[in-house]
Amino acid sequence: MPYINLKITKDGVTKEQKAQIVKEFTDTLVRVLNKKPEHTHIVIDEVETDNWGFSGVLTSEYRKK
Repeated sequence: MPYINLKITKDGVTKEQKAQIVKEFTDTLVRVLNKKPEHTHIVIDEVETDNWGFSGVLTSEYRKK
């Protein structure tokens, strides 16, 4: 049972974009690993930019530059 947990920043990703991600990730697992789509689980966690940091700063601050 494949399980993918994708974390992205919360900044306007649409339902349609999320659906496309789920479809394409599932298709990749089917094609590459011969996994069954009905056994594939994908969770998309959206994280506020104030709760995500890289390069020593919060994403919200980094994007202001």
